[in-house]
Amino acid sequence: MRVRCRPASRARRRRILKAAKGYVGGRRRLLRTASEAVIRARAEAYKGRKLKKRDFRRLWITRITAAARNAGMSYSHFIGGLKKAGVELNRKQISEIAIHDPSAFLALVEKAKSGFQVKA
Repeated sequence: MRVRCRPASRARRRRILKAAKGYVGGRRRLLRTASEAVIRARAEAYKGRKLKKRDFRRLWITRITAAARNAGMSYSHFIGGLKKAGVELNRKQISEIAIHDPSAFLALVEKAKSGFQVKA
């Protein structure tokens, strides 16, 4: 009698079908289509985690741009001025300041203007 590795193969199939839970039709029930769907879904999820970082950075830059323009300064001059002034805040922190504390953001704009003029 040959060895069929039944527990291992059953566990493998069960793992794939469990991962395909919530899919529609054969993508949930049939092993081959479920396996393909799970592989593709995991690849898309990996891509999505990378894209999420890019999307959030774009959002922060858009918010900073809008707030800087309201204060009479362009985004590039604002960021360049902060770098020259030695302010080490990332774009997420700056966008949160722009949303929740406009007076502190105006102070940052003044700091950026001074940093831009001193070492320019």
